[in-house]
Amino acid sequence: MTFEAYETVVEDSGYEARGRERQALSLGIDRLERLQKEQRFSIEDQVQSLLYVRRLWTIFIEDLAHPENGLPEQLRADIISIGLWVVKEADRLREERSNDVMQLVEINRLIRDAL
Repeated sequence: MTFEAYETVVEDSGYEARGRERQALSLGIDRLERLQKEQRFSIEDQVQSLLYVRRLWTIFIEDLAHPENGLPEQLRADIISIGLWVVKEADRLREERSNDVMQLVEINRLIRDAL
């Protein structure tokens, strides 16, 4: 395999990874928006939606904290900070210490749209 071919594969796999991240964030946004819009939803739906967002961001944080992550260190630190806030806010919503789902929706949209 030539260097150019390898470089193309690496670029394609990075592009595909961003696509999967956008798709995962979109699913989380859809679930959160449903919670916000529907007046009547089951506690199980609420818990599952918030746990999905929490697990997703936990995966992002773990990936960003890995020393071999290719993003610049400051950007990684900034996104980790956002991720920690998302996890904490999802927990607050699940524990009914907050009811503002739209903040989570907006942050997830901003991150998704930046990918």
